[in-house]
Amino acid sequence: MRKLREECGVFGLRAPVRGNVAELTFAGLLALQHRGQESCGIVVNDDGVLSGHKDLGLVREVFSPPILDALGQGEMAVGHVRYGTTGGTDRRNAQPLVVNHVKGSMALAHNGNLVNAYALRRELELKGAIFHTTSDTEVISYLITQARLTEPSIEAAVRTAMPRLEGAYSLVILSPAKLLAVRDPHGLRPLCFGQRPDGTFVVASESCALTAVGADFCRDIAPGEVAVFDGQGVRSLTDACGTRNRTACIFEYIYFARPDSVLDGVGVHAARVRAGEILARTCPAKADVVIGVPDSGLDAAVGYARAAGLPYETGFVKNRYVGRTFIAPGQAMRERMVDVKLSVIREAVAGKRVVLIDDSVVRGTTSARIVKKLRAAGATQVHLRLTAPPFVAPCYYGTDIPDDSRLIAAHHTLEEVRDLIGCDSLGFLDRDRLGELIEARDGYCDACFGGSYPAGRPAVTEKYRFERKRSRRKE
Repeated sequence: MRKLREECGVFGLRAPVRGNVAELTFAGLLALQHRGQESCGIVVNDDGVLSGHKDLGLVREVFSPPILDALGQGEMAVGHVRYGTTGGTDRRNAQPLVVNHVKGSMALAHNGNLVNAYALRRELELKGAIFHTTSDTEVISYLITQARLTEPSIEAAVRTAMPRLEGAYSLVILSPAKLLAVRDPHGLRPLCFGQRPDGTFVVASESCALTAVGADFCRDIAPGEVAVFDGQGVRSLTDACGTRNRTACIFEYIYFARPDSVLDGVGVHAARVRAGEILARTCPAKADVVIGVPDSGLDAAVGYARAAGLPYETGFVKNRYVGRTFIAPGQAMRERMVDVKLSVIREAVAGKRVVLIDDSVVRGTTSARIVKKLRAAGATQVHLRLTAPPFVAPCYYGTDIPDDSRLIAAHHTLEEVRDLIGCDSLGFLDRDRLGELIEARDGYCDACFGGSYPAGRPAVTEKYRFERKRSRRKE
């Protein structure tokens, strides 16, 4: 495992008139492809009738022109790109999830992870609920449709269900008449909305997806907010806002988000440059050149070079047809993809002492391979600097690390990690400096670096907890 394995991206839109909303959603999902490369899906609402397509694979692979044409016209749509943190790689776990119930129909796409999904699912199953997927998203859909039986509207049903959901969730929900954007009270995962010149409202995990479809950024969805987009425009339900401390995931800024995105008022590029500048001051190295590991290490490398007064060089050529290795299934495949993905530019490093900037070390195997590549290209020294503190604890809010068994820093000293990776020196960002990345505008979650868990911890932590073999279950 190279990185912590997150993530999902959600997208939704509501147009003032009927049009080709599937194509816009396709463009939005392409902009969010970095958040999930396992599966994807689009659901279109055409005058209250929901139709969709989803499958395993990348957005361009799943949605050929004939499939997009078959989705037809509509007024609203939702889309999703997935890397699963609960449930396996299976087409049935692809999203958006479509539910038909007595009050109508609903499509739901989810980014995040519930810590009480196991208990909720068990409770629902004992009441006769039948589940068709092994993801926690279906648990959310059950609670909402259950509440819809007695509540007068979809937004009221969502508000009734929210207090029962513990953990991280940013949702886009499509009903026959409305588009909803929902963010958990901690604001653990990002969500924002914008508007196109033609009046179309667009909701997305990151602002880069708004730009991709020609929408101007309006604002972030507030933690605890339910934003409702209907024929009258947008209105907001905020009674759950402020009920929890705001603790957005700090690793969004370090790695997950695209550098051209702005999350909760903080530019990702600027946050990464600041991380590099901090590292230059706290972990200096006698070196000749600074290079970054594409893509999340590049901005930080610029900041490090600037603060250290060292030249910045492009040290790697990246194969753009290979996706993010941390969300490729299987450790052996991820390691092979690293070799295919990155090639060293020999002229940039040969005969030089190199500062190598990357975002993190999880298991350490990929970092070791990259260091070895640099030495083979002629680098005389390699000083590895990471823009994240050491990972010493699992994350339960949308990142696929259920325990610390595969976290190298949880079981080795700094010197041991350095020796295992094979670099000449090793430096991590100080955990106490994390707030400087976002200029301490709000609170943040740093549980994976040894902090507390703001939204609690799950009783059962297995990713495949709903897929266990009979021999492993407690009957």
